[in-house]
Amino acid sequence: MTNIERHASFEHRHRNIHGGLARAAIFGVSDGLTTNISLVLGVAAANTGPGFVRLAGLAGLLAGSFSMAAGEYVSMRAQAELFGRELRVEEAAIKADPDREQRELARIYSSRGLRPALADEVASQLMRDPDQALESHARDELGIRPDQLGSPRGAAGSSLGAFGVGAAVPLLPWYFTQGTAAVLASVSLGATAALAVGAGVGLATGRSPVRSSLRQLAITALAASVVFLVGRIVGVAA
Repeated sequence: MTNIERHASFEHRHRNIHGGLARAAIFGVSDGLTTNISLVLGVAAANTGPGFVRLAGLAGLLAGSFSMAAGEYVSMRAQAELFGRELRVEEAAIKADPDREQRELARIYSSRGLRPALADEVASQLMRDPDQALESHARDELGIRPDQLGSPRGAAGSSLGAFGVGAAVPLLPWYFTQGTAAVLASVSLGATAALAVGAGVGLATGRSPVRSSLRQLAITALAASVVFLVGRIVGVAA
């Protein structure tokens, strides 16, 4: 029995996955961890000294956090405004020609398998309430859930905080030690955090936590290794 089947057999309840907060948090932690462990190890590999590593890591944490937050806010704000415009257009159409919109709704339900007479009856019932009519058209015609457009500010805040948490993990050792010990501590903490993030993603999506953990670790390790190698080459050349 898979994780999804075990979850379904225990309780058939769905979470709201459209709001954007969970997505922003997951991507934020993952991006923060991958970005800053790569940056910290790359700068450390160039033999620039612990002060430069701390400065680069802190700059990466702050720049990445605010960049992620700004990107999430702009993206979700634009999406919400686009959906809002479509909803206003649909609302105007319902007011201007409710009969045509009712026939349109009936055709949608008929195309999904309802008998024409039943589709007409369902559409007629829904069109009697303006709010219900708009919600039905938005959901079934436009694919929009008006109550699940998400919060741009919430997504931005979630992304900012999550990126900061992920980015802080490989940077912390450099405030307490330096050199090889700090590099090894960053690698160890980064690997542990990558496994934890991957496991969390697996549990949240109903997939294998082990597989998700190993995938996250592999991605993080690949990125960090490439930047570390570049830092070593550039440092030696300098």
